[in-house]
Amino acid sequence: MGKIFSSLLYFFIGYIIITWIGFLHTVFNIKVLHMKSMKESGGKGKGLGEAYNKTKPWHPIYNLIILPIFAYMYFKSLDTITLANVIETSILWGTSAIVIDLVGWVLIKHPLSLTFKRFYIEYQPWITLVYIIMYASPFITYILMNLL
Repeated sequence: MGKIFSSLLYFFIGYIIITWIGFLHTVFNIKVLHMKSMKESGGKGKGLGEAYNKTKPWHPIYNLIILPIFAYMYFKSLDTITLANVIETSILWGTSAIVIDLVGWVLIKHPLSLTFKRFYIEYQPWITLVYIIMYASPFITYILMNLL
């Protein structure tokens, strides 16, 4: 298995886990805490819903916990870990996330899709923090692996 394929596989698994955690957090807010859903808030045109909006500050935290774990697993699969590996992983993971998000959450229309404005403007500062963490996770892991 190629290094890039392996790196992307670890990233995609982490990305899917993070997405599901966010989704389940929103469902928890609706079902247990009785917050309004997107539908109850009037749909995409009138608000994302209290349940989802309350999860936004948690999104960077999900990424900060999950992605370094998957970076660690990926780095442990390599014979040697170099700064070049870390930089390559950072660029690959962060850029892949931006492309996946654009296609999967903005361009492809589905019940949970958002407009460009909703995803990149109204989701501030959270989306910027998420992307910073995605790019930084391989570095965080590399530093921790060398310190411990």
